[in-house]
Amino acid sequence: MKTVYTCFCTDVLHEGHYKIIEECKKYGDVVIGVLTDEAMIKYLRFPSKSLGERVEMIKQIPGIKDVVIQSEIMYDEIFDTLKPDFVVHGDNWKEGPLTLIRDNVLDLLERNGGQLIEVPYTYNENVARIEKRMKEKLAMPEYRRKRLRQLLKLCPIVKVLEVHSGITGLIAEKTVVAHDGELNQFDAMWLSSLCDSTEKGKPDIELVDLTSRVRTINDVMEVTMKPIIFDGDTGGLIEHFVYTVRTLERLGVSAVIIEDKNGLKRNSLFGAEVKQTQDSIKHFCEKIKAGKKVQLTDDFMIIARIESLILEKGLEDALNRADAYVGAGADGIMIHSRNKNPEEIFSFCDAFRLKHPDVPLVVVPTSYNQVTENDLVEHGVNIVIYANHLIRSAYPAMEKTATDILTYHRAKETDDRLMPIKQIISLIEEL
Repeated sequence: MKTVYTCFCTDVLHEGHYKIIEECKKYGDVVIGVLTDEAMIKYLRFPSKSLGERVEMIKQIPGIKDVVIQSEIMYDEIFDTLKPDFVVHGDNWKEGPLTLIRDNVLDLLERNGGQLIEVPYTYNENVARIEKRMKEKLAMPEYRRKRLRQLLKLCPIVKVLEVHSGITGLIAEKTVVAHDGELNQFDAMWLSSLCDSTEKGKPDIELVDLTSRVRTINDVMEVTMKPIIFDGDTGGLIEHFVYTVRTLERLGVSAVIIEDKNGLKRNSLFGAEVKQTQDSIKHFCEKIKAGKKVQLTDDFMIIARIESLILEKGLEDALNRADAYVGAGADGIMIHSRNKNPEEIFSFCDAFRLKHPDVPLVVVPTSYNQVTENDLVEHGVNIVIYANHLIRSAYPAMEKTATDILTYHRAKETDDRLMPIKQIISLIEEL
């Protein structure tokens, strides 16, 4: 008998999957692959069932010869071990980023012999409802909240993009790039106080209160599924911070990052150019402990942001604070710098990682933006935040459009850089 291979990336089987299976049975012995959690994330999905549960689900299908685990989204390893005569897949991978995987399969079939059979993708109301339910389930607070911790176990580095509205949330959610044989996407979203304030035309001095910022969280959460890291500035008074923790945790936010400064908040990138006061280690540890004490789940994370390098207090001060904050219960450490050379960040990460091999490390390479994610991984970084790039790119584009309309007394000159309205609308799903 010929070997027929298909691979599923799903937590729920519907009629589209069964149609593929029936097609497989026409050609020989059917072997079905189940993607690992790590591979599912690369395949633009997030599992709500364990790998074991997904394997058992497939094993219940009658007429299947074997179920195997596929650890990569590309099929090279499968061809090395199974040498399938046929690969069966839905035709939905003929367009978009998934064409990268299709090209890989076609190349392997050409080199090894075999045939690709593509089944028309099943589009109907029932399938749409099932897939929508899967997405909505992942958007629920109890599933979204824990996802950052899950990603830290699954990803070499968690890539986080700043968002400040529903539409920027959709950009972070849906942007996918096929490059160098991989599918790349953002894993989580950063809800920056700077960008939230700027979007509202307010200064970045903790003027926008939590009630207003919660509205932004809700705007983003209503249209996305990915986890959110919340910029908590200084956290405010300890008595206020505990309520912030409870609010964020209830909403389904995955983490809050608070910085060890006090007094009137000024943006860190001003450094020592403006008066900024660093909190005492003792008081900031009390704030961390108070926040951890009121948590109701183990999912939520409180990450301590250290400003020692920003305020030019040196590496030793930063490391001493990191030790103390971890001891107080911080779930992660964010180290910040405005230096264009990343060496002081690397020095901190290397020294910190020797003492705390398992505590998540967060960086924001706004100033030292020449570093790659691979560079950061080599120094033990777990989370990289691109902290303000959407709003910084949007402002000059909008200003240029406004200027051109005033200059030419019409809008025609702006057309070549405007996205068609239909394309924008296609980002937004209707109920």
